[in-house]
Amino acid sequence: MTAPDSQHPYSPAFRSGNHVFVSGALSVDLDFQPVEGRHEALAAAFERMTERLATVGATPDDVVKLTYFVTDITLREEANEQFLEVFSEPRPARTFVGVSDLPYGSTVEIDAIAVMEAGS
Repeated sequence: MTAPDSQHPYSPAFRSGNHVFVSGALSVDLDFQPVEGRHEALAAAFERMTERLATVGATPDDVVKLTYFVTDITLREEANEQFLEVFSEPRPARTFVGVSDLPYGSTVEIDAIAVMEAGS
């Protein structure tokens, strides 16, 4: 799911030195079908983002900045809950943006910036 292909010709994650830039990860299942439910959609997007981090050897612990793109701005409270569950302090910086539409009918997209330890 996370490898580039002709339909998605970009890198799921790109490492430059110690910095990792993660392409937007959607709230879809492994067959690119949208995940229903508020918590479930947030969890799916986070899982896809975690898979993308793994393609370059990074983990959520390396994340320093996330951006959530959502088609329903009222998901903010659920996103806050997710953030508290998956990140310990100090938590990454975060931006939360409402958008009109996302690919594949998804409701959430997360992109990230991570910094890995030297030599990782």
